[in-house]
Amino acid sequence: MAIVILLWSMPHGGLATDPAPATEPPPDPVPCVAAAASGDNDKIVAVCGVLIDNEKTARADRIKALIARAGAYQRMDMIDPAIGDYTTVLGLDPTLVDVYNARGELWRNKGDRPDAVRDFGAALKLDPDNAIAKANYKSLAQELERIGAQMALVGRPSFGCTTASRPVEKAICANPALADLDREIAAANARVVRAATRENPRAGRVLQHQQDDFIVRRDAEFGRTGYDLQKAMRERLEHLNAIAKQQ
Repeated sequence: MAIVILLWSMPHGGLATDPAPATEPPPDPVPCVAAAASGDNDKIVAVCGVLIDNEKTARADRIKALIARAGAYQRMDMIDPAIGDYTTVLGLDPTLVDVYNARGELWRNKGDRPDAVRDFGAALKLDPDNAIAKANYKSLAQELERIGAQMALVGRPSFGCTTASRPVEKAICANPALADLDREIAAANARVVRAATRENPRAGRVLQHQQDDFIVRRDAEFGRTGYDLQKAMRERLEHLNAIAKQQ
């Protein structure tokens, strides 16, 4: 009789079995949120990284954690990991305008202007009135225009090489590095003379006379034993840049 009572008390189906394991709940996003609020970059990377790596993390929580960690990486000057996190975010939700802007700025800081243009353009496509995207796109377009103009001048001096007659001018025209130095000297001199003239016209004339004297000495000393044209030009440029810093 005791055996019969024991079997009856067992679960339906016969002998007792181990209970089914409980389903593990999704991870708690609160520690990541608190870390992000603290502004502690190392803590954000560690705590939010746990949330990101857990496959049970809700999609929305993973996106927030990735954005928080990307921001921390960015503040730590870890550009590539930050770009990687923003890229993962956009794979989860390609409609986030702010993330396109943030990643575009990182591409730009890294010197990758084509990718920066694409991200700013993607942000504008999603939100044509987004002020940040418009400003970023405009400033980058202007930067590219300046770079293009500068590239067109590479290897060209401040004077025309087709009419160059002095030996020193021909030497400068034949050497792209010297040609660039000559152009930079002329531009730097124009800036300091202009700035000085605004304050005191006489001071501007004095600076221009100094530049004229440099050209005369350069032309006279070129070709002489021991004269280093490139060194003389570099020293002149450094002198002009030093004046510009003091103005």
